[in-house]
Formats: sequence, C-alpha cells, structure tokens
Amino acid sequence: MGRSRRTIPEELLLLALDPTTGTTAQPQSLDLGLAGAQLVELALAGRIAPDGDRIAVVSPRPTGDPTLDCALELLRRRGAPVRAVHWIGGPRLGLRQTYLSHLERCGMVHAVAGQMCGVLPTTRYQATETEISREIRARLDSAIRTGVPPDPRTAALAALAHAVGLGKHLYPGNEGRSSRSRLRDLIRHDPMGGLVAHAVMDVQNGVAIQPRRSPAPAGRQVGPGVGPAPEPARGVPMQPRRGPMARAVAH
Repeated sequence: MGRSRRTIPEELLLLALDPTTGTTAQPQSLDLGLAGAQLVELALAGRIAPDGDRIAVVSPRPTGDPTLDCALELLRRRGAPVRAVHWIGGPRLGLRQTYLSHLERCGMVHAVAGQMCGVLPTTRYQATETEISREIRARLDSAIRTGVPPDPRTAALAALAHAVGLGKHLYPGNEGRSSRSRLRDLIRHDPMGGLVAHAVMDVQNGVAIQPRRSPAPAGRQVGPGVGPAPEPARGVPMQPRRGPMARAVAH
C-alpha cells in the first residue's frame, strides 16, 4: 500500500479534530472507530474479508503501513475468523495517539502544549493542512448533497463517522438534521463499512461484553432473561443507539 494515499483511520481522525479547540470530538467512541477503520482499510487492501459477522484474514502479506500491519498480524495470530464486535471492543492502548503522532510527522497537524486547570499538562492538535481536511469533508458533503453513490472509501468513512457520533459535530443543529440522516443512510453503499459501523455501536451499547448464554435444555421453560440473547436486526437503517457506553480503553 503506497503512503501517498491517506488511510481511513487518518481521515476519520482529521474529521474529528476541532479546528478551533484542537481537541477530538467523541473521544471514547472515536477510539473504537479507529480500530474499526483499520479493518475497513485492510479489507480495501485485500488482506481481510467479512465472514458473516466475523473477520477472516485472506492474505497476510504486509501493506507497508506499520500500524495496519500490526493489526493484520494480530488478526492472523487469532488463527480463526474473529467477530468484528470482539475485535473492536478489545484493548489496543495508544492507537489514537499513534495516529496523531503520525499526522504530526506528516505535517498535517501541529501539537500545542498546554495545561488543564493550570496544572495538568495537555496536548492539543491543530490541523495545519486545512486543505486536506476540507477535501475529506467535501467528499462527504458531495455524497450527501447529490445522492450519487459514493466510492467505497467515502461510504465507509461516512458509516464510521455516523457510528462514532460525528454527525452532530459535522452537521450541527436543527439545520443539519437532514444531512445527519443522509450521512447515516450512506452505510448501504459499503457492506464492510456497515458491518464495522454496527460493531462499533454494539460495543458502545455493551453487546461485546455480554456473555453468551447456553441454550435452554429440552423441555425447560424459557422465561424472561433466560436463554440466548436475540441477535440485533441488520436489515434496518442505522439509528444512533442509546444506552450505557461501554468503557473504552484510552488509546
């Protein structure tokens, strides 16, 4: 994979950066989204493929991107296809900082040191290549405005942006409501992006950490709360899901 093209995790992070404050919107869910964006990028590179709700390695050949290759190797070591929701919900410490540091080395963001409450050291990241951020945003705007089916990369980016809650960051207020709805609807244009986006939202709702229940023995009455949990519906448009946020490990 050539490095002349930005990866989906990098683009998702640039979308999430607030140009005024230098902070990232939706930081907890963004961490999950970056892990999911790696899966989409590896799929587009022909290294992995969906297998139902699982992810299977189809080619262990390195991509040339160290961060993606680390994820690919971890998937390869699993030996068997892994559920997307389990992969995204697993701990990968420092992933967001890894991508921020990479963007800084590439000259796309600039680190600004500061303090919280005048005591705790903090670092904000201001976008320096604003033209790149505008180009990424313009792709989403075009897909939303024209209704023309976007390319797989843009469709996957839109699905992930919706899944991590960037809709209100990109299209705020009542005037942005229709744009947020159309952003959600772009999921149908990329099956892999849709699979990953659903997995990101499932982790946020605690689906990944719920233990599987064994089927009830024959003749046993299954009552409320007993037996296997129903599978979430997959044939309906994505809606922002509400519920307790699964604790996301700070990357």
